[in-house]
Amino acid sequence: MQPEARMRPLKIAILAMGGEGGGVLADWIVQAAERQGFHAQSTSVPGVAQRTGATIYYVEILPVIRGTVEAPILALMPTPGDVDVVIASELMEAARAVQRGLVTPDRTLLIASSHRVYALQEKMAMGDGRMDSAAFRTQCERASRQLVLHDFSELAEKAGSVISASLFGALAAAGLQSLPRELCEEAIREGGVGVAASLKAFASGFAAGTQGHSTASEASLDAPGPMDPRLADLAARIARDFPAATHAMLNAGIAKTSDYQSRDYAELYLRKMDEVHGLERNRGDGTFRLTNEVARHLALWMTFEDLPRVAELKIRASRFDRVRQEIGAAPDQVVRINDYFHPRLDEIADTLPPSLGRFVSQSRIARALLGPFTRNGRVVRSSSFVGFFLLYGVSRFRSIRRYSLRYRREMSEMSDWLSHVEKASDQDYGLACEIAECQRLIKGYSDTHARGTRNFRTIMSVLAHLPALGAAAKVRQLREAALSDESGAALEELVRGILLRASPPVSGGSAGALQA
Repeated sequence: MQPEARMRPLKIAILAMGGEGGGVLADWIVQAAERQGFHAQSTSVPGVAQRTGATIYYVEILPVIRGTVEAPILALMPTPGDVDVVIASELMEAARAVQRGLVTPDRTLLIASSHRVYALQEKMAMGDGRMDSAAFRTQCERASRQLVLHDFSELAEKAGSVISASLFGALAAAGLQSLPRELCEEAIREGGVGVAASLKAFASGFAAGTQGHSTASEASLDAPGPMDPRLADLAARIARDFPAATHAMLNAGIAKTSDYQSRDYAELYLRKMDEVHGLERNRGDGTFRLTNEVARHLALWMTFEDLPRVAELKIRASRFDRVRQEIGAAPDQVVRINDYFHPRLDEIADTLPPSLGRFVSQSRIARALLGPFTRNGRVVRSSSFVGFFLLYGVSRFRSIRRYSLRYRREMSEMSDWLSHVEKASDQDYGLACEIAECQRLIKGYSDTHARGTRNFRTIMSVLAHLPALGAAAKVRQLREAALSDESGAALEELVRGILLRASPPVSGGSAGALQA
């Protein structure tokens, strides 16, 4: 008769997204257990989609030699409150495991990677939709018996492997009797694919796992790359004419605008920033907030996404290298990249000279002739000769961008925005900074860009109706309302209230006319 403790299976739940090797990790665990003669079983429950729920792989190991007891009946799914080890390939998935009750403070060892893969809802938010990683970590620490938290994705990338290998190393470091390190490494060798890289990642994960409790590492900004030599004189101007607190943002601005168009375009950006900084020298509060805010948002606005920009980014060598790295392609492997490309008629018109662009976008004849060719998107294989040169041809419209309808329209709105900033800075420095931040609304392309632009114009149109007292706070409120509500209803309600309060009292019926 076996002791009750030994008759109880070890229960391991693995939460991993597609392409992260969750199934391979489960197989390695089973192989390591079976090599000792133990009973082991693995199952999987797939998620609905990549970020609406990761696949849950579930492993049970009965540390009893097969044949010494009657064959056990092992469970097919993890039960809340009854899991010994939870392995999560990403921080949000660790928090999901806690939410599901799979992690308990009296029992569960939680091994998780501290990096983030942002969910679709986070990416779609009009503002900063990222969830608080610190709150996830706190939740995991409180819910688990022990937390091993490290950037296992980075360890795997450095080793040229996938995250499952580094997580397996952290599991082996837990010292579980059923999973000694030697047998875990042997399971990797038996796989026969990418053995050297997987063992290297395993060793890194094992070292991280032996550090014990939480080893969370905050994501840090990459150090800026070397400055383009063509921008040396502009960088020298920044160092000479602007305060040190603004140098990082301005250097990033000239690098971005130069990459987008040309060195002359970066110089135009810096000339505009000279004017803005002149306002702050006379009226600022010493923090240089206005210069930094305008520097950031002006660079983003001047590098608006049009067809040439989208096409250019799709065929950059750095993108092809990044894709190969992300999928772990070997040097001798052929990688095919299919891109969805759907230029609409208005976006095509925007790349043309103003008069021709307006004709194409407004003419019924032009729409009738060109509409069928732009109604549906197409898949372009950017890694093929034909697909590459199709996108290359579109990207060459960059050379005439500054003569296009879109450029003229963007520059006009940009000038109006800067005028509002300048006018506000005469009376209220805080208001000027809030107006500068309203550029956050303009982003993306197609419907997202149109919606953001409409909200931006709405806020700019009511600036003259704001009371002098509290105007900065009101602009912030309007902006946050636009960012939080995709339908625009919250912004419309606030604007309606402002206009009603700003209107002089009149006889009955005018309120209805205003609402109409």
